Amino acid sequence: MKKTLLLSMAASAMLLAGGDIAPAPVKQAAPVASEFLIFNNITAKGEIRPRYEFVDASDNGKDDANAFTNRLMLGVHADLLQVEGLSAYLEATNVAGTGDYWDLSNDTINDKPLYQVVADPDQTRITQAYVDYAFGKTLIRAGRQGVNLDNQRFIGTVNWRQMPQTYDAVAVINNSVENLNLLAAYVWRVNTIFDDKTVKPVGDGFDTNTVLLHGAYTFMPELTLTAYGYLVEDFADTYGIAATGKVGFDSAKLSYRAEYAHQSDPTNGDGSADADYYNIQGTVNISGVLVGAQYEVLGAGSDGNGAFATPLATLHAHNGWADMFLGTPADGLVDVNGMLGYKAKGFGLAKVIYHDFSSDRGSTDYGTEVDALYKNKIPGIKGLSGLLKASWYSADAFSVDTTKVWVMLDYKF
Repeated sequence: MKKTLLLSMAASAMLLAGGDIAPAPVKQAAPVASEFLIFNNITAKGEIRPRYEFVDASDNGKDDANAFTNRLMLGVHADLLQVEGLSAYLEATNVAGTGDYWDLSNDTINDKPLYQVVADPDQTRITQAYVDYAFGKTLIRAGRQGVNLDNQRFIGTVNWRQMPQTYDAVAVINNSVENLNLLAAYVWRVNTIFDDKTVKPVGDGFDTNTVLLHGAYTFMPELTLTAYGYLVEDFADTYGIAATGKVGFDSAKLSYRAEYAHQSDPTNGDGSADADYYNIQGTVNISGVLVGAQYEVLGAGSDGNGAFATPLATLHAHNGWADMFLGTPADGLVDVNGMLGYKAKGFGLAKVIYHDFSSDRGSTDYGTEVDALYKNKIPGIKGLSGLLKASWYSADAFSVDTTKVWVMLDYKF
């Protein structure tokens, strides 16, 4: 099953080139009078993201984790060979940390403490390296890339972790028809957030043969219909449809998402899947006051099949920040949650979310969770922002009580 999920993750990564992520802008090469340039219009960017993470789940027999980690990312974009529409992007990321956290050498056999997991191991890698060719309203992207589709429920880069998940893939994106965005991608490898010493046998990446299909048509601001098919080798074929939009009422604005998907046995490779997914959610913004609610079901599998799962997703963004449900329980998962927050220029964003978790089959009470967040730009330094975040999971018939706290700065330049 682990291998299946891993391969599934690899497939998912491929989608980086499309979905709601706009392709990198392609700059027309500047004319050169007397010399031929391989690279021109070179631009660079970077990110420094230090973070403290605390994890307490003492009922599982492990010591609290206190992790200090930092992400350093540097990227360079350039036009290639003075060919209109041809460009390349190269990006490297380093993660370094101190404190008590992800260290497989810490075990009780050697009389060393076993700490709670903070999944940010020390590592350095090329996170993106791709070539773009744009012509008309079509973009072809080939190479290692990050992919975030829609709300990242199925395909994402797991950017919350210090090392993002990226994908070796080739993708074609087309916008020839007004208001219609189409993406088709083939993924041959996923590069996970882990290093090559953890999560055996998956480690830092997996080979796969996965096809990603995604199309979205905007009828009006109030309605966009999205259809997708994610054919992940050795995991499942997932087909779904979603309706999203924003509706304005005087000083109030409603954002909504209604979605259904089904997982079946994969067309390429081995697998065992037959489960459904439902999601209804909405958020009302009244002069900056945010009120939201969601009902999400990852269904239990029928006839002995596994429950609905999304191993290639940015899982941290869904089903609670304590990360208790990174894998769907065998009897499925029902997440009913409500959100209250406030957002305004200068103030930033503050919100609290309450989750009630239960099983899809049998309605077993899995527990509750409270999540809280505050983030804002830090004045005086362009590109610098700060975040305070916490999560409190209260267990019932699943796992153990868990508390997590984060303090983070993010500087982009």
